[in-house]
Amino acid sequence: MSPTQTKRSLSPARQQLVVLMQEVNFGRIEGLPVREGEPVFEPPPRVLRDFLLGKTNAPHAARSRDDFTLKEQVLELFDLFDRERSVTVESLVVQNGLPVRMTVADGARVT
Repeated sequence: MSPTQTKRSLSPARQQLVVLMQEVNFGRIEGLPVREGEPVFEPPPRVLRDFLLGKTNAPHAARSRDDFTLKEQVLELFDLFDRERSVTVESLVVQNGLPVRMTVADGARVT
């Protein structure tokens, strides 16, 4: 992916995930299927928001902007989606509107 990729250059499903991460700001998104590299929102994922005492607990300020350059963490997340193609994101941890850690369900491989 290009390091200068913008929100507007993303597919609608990926744009929706960026907006959701900004809406959560601090918390987790759970049970998000990824099919063919695209997040799927039917059924909707579970969203858990963290409230940080002494901090502003509102959506990230960038949420109101139509377009902006994507941060490295978002590019890395979508690069993982492109590589893995079809997974279930059990938990996507979001801090300051950005993905910081992801846990996926993976079938056991016995050799």
